[in-house]
Amino acid sequence: MQSAGADTFDEAYYKRFYFDKKTKVVDPQHVERLGAFICAYLRYLRVPVRRVLDVGCGIGLWKDIVERHFPGASYRGVELSEYLCGRYGWERGSVVDYEARSPFDFVICQGVLPYLNPADLKRALQNLGRLSQGALYLEAVTHEDFERDIVDEDLTDPNLYRHRASVYRRGLAQNFREVGGGLWLSRQTEVPLYSLELAAE
Repeated sequence: MQSAGADTFDEAYYKRFYFDKKTKVVDPQHVERLGAFICAYLRYLRVPVRRVLDVGCGIGLWKDIVERHFPGASYRGVELSEYLCGRYGWERGSVVDYEARSPFDFVICQGVLPYLNPADLKRALQNLGRLSQGALYLEAVTHEDFERDIVDEDLTDPNLYRHRASVYRRGLAQNFREVGGGLWLSRQTEVPLYSLELAAE
């Protein structure tokens, strides 16, 4: 199977999963709570956040959160969908091969990677390591999440790849350390952490 292409993420896709009250999977209040947690944890860890990349930014739910918690930080939204780039003015690009002149302090990648086939997923995980010099927030449903029946399959896009959690962890381990809650710290950052603040490696 191929990774999902730009034509997948058309107006009908966003109407179903984001705008229609009966079928949407996105809860803005959930994203607000999540964003408050992640941003507070970054401040607690003293990770400096001046430049933020939201790759696969969708309708831009993280933009206001970043601006509220890190006033003065620049926010760059990157999106594969031509429809969303036209509607919101995002920069066109893919997590698989997006390039920037310099790495970002905080990279957000929410709900994007399960749309990639194994080869593209491997490339994307390596690319996230190049794009982040500070923190990465990553959210992706895994094979185990479906097995444990914590994914609502009536609402979830059936076209997702069900990669195992170990695939994500292996792909990130070269460039990041896992600190919980979906947050990863770049191995380039010099943030001192207690042993129990880190996931076992």
